[in-house]
Amino acid sequence: MAKPLTDQEKRKQISVRGLAGVENVTDIKSNFNRHLHYTLVKDRNVATKRDYYFALANTVRDHLVGRWIRTQQHYYEKDPKRVYYLSLEFYMGRTLQNTMVNLALENACDEATYQLGLDMEELQDIEEDAGLGNGGLGRLAACFLDSMASLGLAAYGYGIRYEFGIFNQKIVDGWQVEEADDWLRYGNPWEKARPEYMRPVHYYGRVEHTPGGVKWVDTQVVLALPYDTPVPGYRNNVVNTMRLWSAKAPCDFNLKDFNVGGYIQAVLDRNLAENISRVLYPNDNFFEGKELRLKQEYFVVAATLQDIIRRFKSSKFGSTEFVRMDLSTLPDKVAIQLNDTHPALAIPELMRILMDLEELPWEKAWDIVVRTCAYTNHTVLPEALERWPIDLFQNLLPRHLDIVYEINRRHLERVAKQFPGDEGRLRRMSLIEEGDHKKINMAHLCIVGSHAVNGVARIHSEIIKDTVFKDFYEMDPEKFQNKTNGITPRRWLVMSNPGLAEVIAERIGDDYIRDLDQLKNLLEFVDDDSLIRDVAKVKQENKMKFSAYLEEHYKVKINPESMFDVQVKRIHEYKRQLLNCLHIITFYNRIKKQPNKAWTPRTIMIGGKAAPGYHTAKMIIKLITAIGDIVNHDAVVGDRLKVIFLENYKVTLAEKIIPASDLSEQISTAGTEASGTGNMKFMLNGALTIGTMDGANVEMAEEAGEENLFIFGMRVDDVKAMDQTGYDAKSYYDRIPELKQAMDQISGGFFSPGQPDLFKDIVNMLMNHDRFKVFADYEEYIKCQDKVSALYKDPKEWTKMVIRNIGSSGKFSSDRTIAQYAREIWGMEPSLEKIPAPDDPRD
Repeated sequence: MAKPLTDQEKRKQISVRGLAGVENVTDIKSNFNRHLHYTLVKDRNVATKRDYYFALANTVRDHLVGRWIRTQQHYYEKDPKRVYYLSLEFYMGRTLQNTMVNLALENACDEATYQLGLDMEELQDIEEDAGLGNGGLGRLAACFLDSMASLGLAAYGYGIRYEFGIFNQKIVDGWQVEEADDWLRYGNPWEKARPEYMRPVHYYGRVEHTPGGVKWVDTQVVLALPYDTPVPGYRNNVVNTMRLWSAKAPCDFNLKDFNVGGYIQAVLDRNLAENISRVLYPNDNFFEGKELRLKQEYFVVAATLQDIIRRFKSSKFGSTEFVRMDLSTLPDKVAIQLNDTHPALAIPELMRILMDLEELPWEKAWDIVVRTCAYTNHTVLPEALERWPIDLFQNLLPRHLDIVYEINRRHLERVAKQFPGDEGRLRRMSLIEEGDHKKINMAHLCIVGSHAVNGVARIHSEIIKDTVFKDFYEMDPEKFQNKTNGITPRRWLVMSNPGLAEVIAERIGDDYIRDLDQLKNLLEFVDDDSLIRDVAKVKQENKMKFSAYLEEHYKVKINPESMFDVQVKRIHEYKRQLLNCLHIITFYNRIKKQPNKAWTPRTIMIGGKAAPGYHTAKMIIKLITAIGDIVNHDAVVGDRLKVIFLENYKVTLAEKIIPASDLSEQISTAGTEASGTGNMKFMLNGALTIGTMDGANVEMAEEAGEENLFIFGMRVDDVKAMDQTGYDAKSYYDRIPELKQAMDQISGGFFSPGQPDLFKDIVNMLMNHDRFKVFADYEEYIKCQDKVSALYKDPKEWTKMVIRNIGSSGKFSSDRTIAQYAREIWGMEPSLEKIPAPDDPRD
């Protein structure tokens, strides 16, 4: 019998990883050794794993640099319209493997490291995740950067270089404990500091009206130091830039106010300024009105706009004089996309620059601002909408408050003209919310100051027009658009699931990687036994690999034949991890009641972080771990049901779990999840979806056919109707015996024998003030789960449904999303053209 292939031999056979030519491998080995030699300091002659990782990273980075310089030179000469994606979050994950995929270097690097006696996968595991985001919004920004580069758009991601990203989650006695994410501790080989582009950012001070115009004076200055990270497109030689700003105190910080003997204290106080870029706020879908957060929001906006205007003004062909002094053409050369309201201050800040510094009249300046800016809304949850208290704003940004007031005055004048006598509408549409504490509604500012406003899935875009922004839609219907989210197939298929990517390429070629719509060509093979076999085999291999990972890192043994039922996302009441918990308990009770029945075995995995201040979310984690403690140690149940809480869910863990999943849980209350993107990753990787008609699930069901998803529960209209009549949790509890039993077990201490009332807050919330109506969908959810279990018993039919899903997932590429933004919002044309490689002769 042939010896089984090693992991490395298997990887070599995967063509989508690129060719390992002999010269290429030799070249990589010699560069690797050169980097290793210079990395090792004189007094250390034994290399560590980390030294090898840095040598490999620097070797791969060398392949980026020439393309990076050439791309930027190409933009400088061609002077295309540029798009600036402004976001407080970029959830990038690891960079090494993604760069190798996009540059077709994976097999060559694998072979080179193998010949040097190293295992590339082990080296990849040394890299820290760049966790500069909370969840969907930050990961979307990362996928968009990949797609913008792959579509040849002159694009720049602008954000903050947080010293500490999203916290690391430890589970201690079943409770979440947060730990600082010191991701830069060993250095970051992918970034390049650019001190020559350092910019001042002003805070506080006061406004002076002088004959020469308005001046903002007596401000405190913080310097913004940019760090650039290359963003390679997929095999097109394009390398764009993500520029993240870091806060630095100026040299004279606190010293000019000569405080006697205060020199030491003055130097120590530099930390106060530099705290601006210290840490990512760890809230997902929740607004916390803290001054430091407002400082962060202005910091990224002020630094970025200076950079945008510098680049706009600087001429072509190498002359450093400013040649474009006329800013009226800004909207022809610059598009600014606001990722949620977090960078909303771009609107008043651009107004300030155009009026106070460039001396344009209001009308001209406002026309430029509106034609340049566009706003993406990410949520309709009221607690997530940014509303800044006016006193805080006034103190920190006095000039911007004046500008916001004037924007509002003119805006309300226009509303009054169009809807005379409608006082209620004026109040609802104002940028300033009156009350005990006046607040600025940042979403209203974004809508008024942008030429386009979009939601992130069709149902979400309809909801914002019908509800939260109805008045604005009635006034400017042409502003409102939909741009359904997408995911990059490079990271989320080729990189994380090479086995599946190869099985697909064997049937339909590998062009689908840059044109995901081609996946529909798989549908003609849905009855092909060899494809059914291959897809099932890849899934089983991924499950075995993940089982081994779980055993190594979590010390849990699981049954790889069981259905892997997975819900990974931030912990939030609206995402209804509690509904999942109720199913687990119900399934457990059924096994206990009929232990001899042939149950479909499941391993149910739930993972995600809770915001540190979100008590209910932390209790939900404790409940999940408590249920696991009972279920996993019950001999009657055995390996037919296991419950695992996946600690420290992050991009790199997602890349492991998603390809190994059978069932994807997307069970938010209809009308609450704006889009979701995890749902798309599971679909592309051969998991089936159980979900509500919410977010992009609606469009997934439309693409694949509703019969190929497990759809259950209330629709948006049902939820709306129930809001009118009232939701009575107790009526469900009284009527449904299995629900009553599960709730009684939670409240009676069955899952917390030492502390019977441990979960009283959760029980009280579910019974008396559950905004997300968990019980209303319980019955249908359980029935739907029974259908899932029945189909899983028929592996061939299950796999055919999987193939129908994969073949219908083409719409959910972020390439399609970005092409729509480019054409319909930014006025740019995407291109699949390759630009010349650095060693090619130039035109």
